Amino acid sequence: MQTLRVQAENTYDVIVGCNWKSEFSELIADRNRVVVLVPATLAAAVVGSIVAAKNVKILEIPDGEIAKSIQTLEMIWQFLGENGFTRSDLMVAIGGGTTTDIGGFAAATWLRGIDWVAIPTTLAGMVDAAIGGKTGINSAFGKNLIGSFHSPRKVIIDQIWLETISDRDFSAGMAEVIKCGFIADPKILEIVEASSLAELRNSLESTQELILRAIAIKGKVVGEDFRDNFAREVLNYGHTMGHAIELHSQYRLRHGEAIAIGMIFAAELARFKGVLSAQIVERHHKILTQMKLPTTYSSLALPELLPLLLLDKKSRGTTLRFVALSDLAAPMRLEGVTEGEIKATYERVTT
Repeated sequence: MQTLRVQAENTYDVIVGCNWKSEFSELIADRNRVVVLVPATLAAAVVGSIVAAKNVKILEIPDGEIAKSIQTLEMIWQFLGENGFTRSDLMVAIGGGTTTDIGGFAAATWLRGIDWVAIPTTLAGMVDAAIGGKTGINSAFGKNLIGSFHSPRKVIIDQIWLETISDRDFSAGMAEVIKCGFIADPKILEIVEASSLAELRNSLESTQELILRAIAIKGKVVGEDFRDNFAREVLNYGHTMGHAIELHSQYRLRHGEAIAIGMIFAAELARFKGVLSAQIVERHHKILTQMKLPTTYSSLALPELLPLLLLDKKSRGTTLRFVALSDLAAPMRLEGVTEGEIKATYERVTT
């Protein structure tokens, strides 16, 4: 077991390689009321694993991106009100990134903020969604456009949960790990390049090292810029086009799958602008393909993607901004990217 400390609006620990049931028992010991948010597909496993306690209630929420809606949020608020939750009580979100996103947002908005704890069950949740205090829901206009900054009191990562996810979901989670390799830690890329997807899944040691390295990067950036004023934007490498593609696909693509395509687009844009070498662009293609992630999207989609890009949180007015690379571990920003440059670059990532 290893502990990483994240310093944001409050300091909290991310515990990696622990037994989540033991940690959960300690969490609830001094709380009058605890609500556990869990997606329907995990409800049976969670209920069967938690020792019955009078102060713990289970609330099932929908699976996947559909959970990140105002309807689910209202359901959670209704539950908290009916059960008399106060500021001394606790919310625990057990699930993937969608569960921790809406769980954190519900905690942020109930009584203007109650404590919450994240127990992520997917690789993407472990290395990204549960870390950093960004919480929220989706809008018809874009992903994560409604939300707040509200850090958990603790993040509990038990790799036993990774046995419950599909190869596709493990692969999708690897996109966020690979992103951290490109923006800050090339050692991640070396570890990934040395293994197939199946070999990584079967190596507890390699998986844990990748999780720790990715969390360390995110924790450092969040500590420097908690409210996403500028420095934290580097964590959105691949996310500008990626989020647009994810929404356009109506979430048929996993988040990580869309981000993988978004990273290819960002790398190709940087090459088009003359700031990134062809060798590093090719490395993007090789690593993402090796992890069975998509690298192309429909050539017909661009007219519908363009307005979605303008809703990206990095945009300013009608000016598009992209996180890019000038080298490995050398992120930068491309300001004022034109529609013509987007069209020319998009041709390189189409099927």
